[in-house]
This record gives sequence, C-alpha cells and structure tokens, in this order.
Amino acid sequence: MNHLIKLKTVIETTGVSRSHIYALAQKGQFPKPVKLTERSSAWVASEVQDWIDTRIAQRDQEVA
Repeated sequence: MNHLIKLKTVIETTGVSRSHIYALAQKGQFPKPVKLTERSSAWVASEVQDWIDTRIAQRDQEVA
C-alpha cells in the first residue's frame, strides 16, 4: 500500500531543498506532489524512494 509523506519528510529523506524539489518536479525530474487540500500537498513515498534508488544506480554506473 502506498502512503503519503509531507514536504518536511521529503526534504529530510532526499537532502534536497524545498525550492529545488518543486523545480525538479516542474521539469519532470522528481515525483509530482499529490494535492490534498487547497494548501496542503504530499508525495507518494514509494515514488520518492524510486527517485533516490535511481540516483544511486546512476552513481554506481558512473563508478563502474
């Protein structure tokens, strides 16, 4: 089951700033947030983890 995480958790998990997360999402390079209410958004935790895993895989291929 997918669960949602708030921006604070996304920032803590990825180490990426708030503004950069939104900029990457706009470019299609980071998962887009799910709008919960007019003023609240969250991200699908598995999509954020997939993004992290992809970054790690890219790093490992560059080393190989």
